[in-house]
Amino acid sequence: MGQTLEESVAMDRRGYLAQSLNMHSARAPGRWRRPLRRWFATLVSLDIPRGAGSAAAAMLLLGSVCYGVVKGQHADAIVANVRDICDAAANAAGFRIAEVALAGQHELGRDEILKVAGITERSSLLFLDAAQTRARLLTNPWIADATVLKLYPGQLRIEIKERQPFALWQKDARTALIAADGTVLEPDVPARFAKLPLVVGTGAERVAPNFLALLSRFPAISSQVGASVLVAERRWNLHLNNGVEVLLPEDHAEAALQTLIDLDRDKKLLSRDIVLVDLRLDDRVTVRLSDAAAAARDEAIKAAEKNKKKQRKGGEA
Repeated sequence: MGQTLEESVAMDRRGYLAQSLNMHSARAPGRWRRPLRRWFATLVSLDIPRGAGSAAAAMLLLGSVCYGVVKGQHADAIVANVRDICDAAANAAGFRIAEVALAGQHELGRDEILKVAGITERSSLLFLDAAQTRARLLTNPWIADATVLKLYPGQLRIEIKERQPFALWQKDARTALIAADGTVLEPDVPARFAKLPLVVGTGAERVAPNFLALLSRFPAISSQVGASVLVAERRWNLHLNNGVEVLLPEDHAEAALQTLIDLDRDKKLLSRDIVLVDLRLDDRVTVRLSDAAAAARDEAIKAAEKNKKKQRKGGEA
């Protein structure tokens, strides 16, 4: 039988669809070739400035050098070399530091101050940074404040304010010299400061000024104190030169010291054979005898009891 009209139309549609797919597949690569050629032609036709390649190479080299400097930790050395070159040029131009005037130093020597300040024979006044020099000076614990003045063409003036030695601070079996603000001035104690008050314990360097000021109001006691020990960062114990330990309360230490003064004046307490006076309670004072005194006391008590027994027997007879 012949093909019907519907079958013919269907075949035409399938044929057209297949033909369209084939044509699309054939044109697909061509669609990308034209933009690619256009982009490549634009890239080729770019007008690259002369010397751009050298600049790029120089940037690459500079980046490599910077990376090497940072990685190898050579930045400080390079900065120092550049500073030396600048100082040399400034010195040649007449800006050499011809005179350094110092004021306010007592414990620190001239050479030590100049070393801390970073001033050498090569330093120039022109490139000296006064703010940085002052900051370097303040890193020394003895220097509480400093002023740096540049007086052209060749004079430098440095004025310092030194911290004053205040006390000796013992912690973890190490004794250091401290200022009133708790700054450690020396990790070891120079012989000339050996007679300063001794404070012991964690935190003692911070609260010592207030306590020692209180203690100084009782010279009869303070003159006998060998060491003041801060206990648990709350209260103080006094170690007297005769071996007696005085336990002060956390609060009302002033009243406790006055009580101790009164007992020593009226009862000669601190002259007795004792090892400890406990003033931590407001309503009582506890005293601990030395071993020898305690043994003697026990013997005296036993002897007194024996005498009483003899007296009783004699009375009964």
